[in-house]
Amino acid sequence: MGIPQAMVALRERASFVKDSLHRSQTITDNMVSILGSFDHRLSALETAMRPTQIKTHSIRSAHDNIDKTLKAAEVILTQFDQTRKAEAKILRGPHEDLESYLEAVDQLRANVRFFSSKKSFKSSDGIINHANSLLAKAILKLEDEFKHLLTNYSKPVEPDRLFDCLPNSLRPSASGQQSGGGGKNHSDKPSIETVTFTLPTLIPPRVIPLLYELAQQMVQAGHQQQLFRIYTDTRAAVLEQSLRKLGVERLSKEDVQKMQWEVLEAKIGNWIHFMRISIKLLIVGEKKICDQIFDGNESVKTQCFAEATGCSVAMLLSFGEAVARSKRSPEKLFVLLDMYEIMRELQPEIQILFDSKVCAEMREAAINLTKRLAQTAQETFGDFEEAVEKDATKTAVQDGTVHPLTSYVINYVKFLYDYQATLKQLFQEFDPGDPEAQLASVTTRIMQALQNNLDGKSKLYKDPGLTQLFLMNNIHYIVRSVRRSEAKDMLGDDWVQIHRRIVQQHANQYKRISWAKILQCLTVQGTNSSGGGDSGISRTAVKDRFKTFNAQFEELHQRQSQWTVPDSELRESLRLAVAEVLLPAYRSFLKRFGPMIENGKNPQKYIRYSPENLEQMLGEFFESKAWSEQKR
Repeated sequence: MGIPQAMVALRERASFVKDSLHRSQTITDNMVSILGSFDHRLSALETAMRPTQIKTHSIRSAHDNIDKTLKAAEVILTQFDQTRKAEAKILRGPHEDLESYLEAVDQLRANVRFFSSKKSFKSSDGIINHANSLLAKAILKLEDEFKHLLTNYSKPVEPDRLFDCLPNSLRPSASGQQSGGGGKNHSDKPSIETVTFTLPTLIPPRVIPLLYELAQQMVQAGHQQQLFRIYTDTRAAVLEQSLRKLGVERLSKEDVQKMQWEVLEAKIGNWIHFMRISIKLLIVGEKKICDQIFDGNESVKTQCFAEATGCSVAMLLSFGEAVARSKRSPEKLFVLLDMYEIMRELQPEIQILFDSKVCAEMREAAINLTKRLAQTAQETFGDFEEAVEKDATKTAVQDGTVHPLTSYVINYVKFLYDYQATLKQLFQEFDPGDPEAQLASVTTRIMQALQNNLDGKSKLYKDPGLTQLFLMNNIHYIVRSVRRSEAKDMLGDDWVQIHRRIVQQHANQYKRISWAKILQCLTVQGTNSSGGGDSGISRTAVKDRFKTFNAQFEELHQRQSQWTVPDSELRESLRLAVAEVLLPAYRSFLKRFGPMIENGKNPQKYIRYSPENLEQMLGEFFESKAWSEQKR
């Protein structure tokens, strides 16, 4: 029962599905027929609409062309308007508003470029010619403005302002003299690395950007030559005026040769400071503003800097050349070394400042001056050594003291050692060997030349004792001075010891020559032994010995109290050495033979001096009393 019912139900459902599918097919067939009819109608409609579409497209194209033409006309009208506004600004000139004026120049250039690209526009050529004419006028006005600004704000720098830019250690002293300079102790000189230089304001900072913009416009317009001429004429004149206010002057070799030494020495001292101020402050400052004004235009920048500074640098170096080429003399050596020293100090700065090809002449001139100074200093060195050996002074110092030549040479050598570092640099300019060994060799030769000359001068004395005293005094002065100076390190302990022994040898020679004869009076050798008495010596012979001793001692006292031993220790040592020989011999002779005279008639006639009297009188030797000279 259950199954047949299920089958009936299934059959009914199958029948329903079949009917549904049949109706769906019928509907589909109807829709296809309808759509086919629509396709035919649409095709007919499209055919009918095509003329209308073509007309509409033409209208739209025409509209687009009109729109583009109007826009192009608007752009051209805008350019016309901008040209008109730029022209108005340019005709007013740059004084009122330089920034706006420069914008107008740029706008004109832009307009020229615009119309140059619109050659199809009939009026382009006329507009371009008009704009270029305005640009030419504008650039001329910019030239005038550049010159006006540069001239108005370029003023010579007063010396006081320059001095304020120096570090304290290099500023002029209260007396008006420059600090530093020749003859000072170089160990006290501040290291140039530790000092700070403050550049002076050559042109106000607010003006520099304006000058830069003007320079850029002139370069862009092809007016480099006009720019170069304006800048160099103005800045060169101002720089020279600053130097002249400072005290720089152009002098020839003949001018230098005519000057008294004191005047020349002062001028050289000033020149050394002028060089430092000029290079480190004025020339460096000039380079800075040149770099700022012509930034981005390397060729213009280097040309302008070279031309603006050339005459001033030549004026500075000319004085150094004049001194280096003038007649050599020993006193010039130290100022030559000072000049060489400042040129060496400034050499790195000079190399940087004048590194371009157009500045090569100035760079080479500075290098050549440094070499010339080194050469002249070395030749002066040689002249000095020769002059010491050949000094022909024939007037002997009467009291046998230290000769002026000795003190001059020793002071000269002491000053040389203030320049040790400079001298070593100088030696290396000509010889790559050990500069310290060269300095030691030079010092030794100078000392030997001095001793050779002193040997010759010692022969001027008629008294051989004074000859020995003179040599003793001078060699002792040399040794003592060397021991107290830096020359000791160069000459060495052996040199000092050898020359101390030489001093002692001259002292011994003095004692032997001056006192040997008088000591003979205090011996019994060679006396007449007749007449009895101690050792057979006669009273008459003893009287003669005392008389001879008295006469010789008085003569020695009279002469040698006029002689001088300026060193107190050496003087006392020499007196003591004489006393140690004379007094014991006199005491012995007096003790042995004095009673023979004391028991006779007028003993004081023969025995004039007690040992104490002699000792006191020995204390008066070597005091130079006759000339009342100040003790050294």
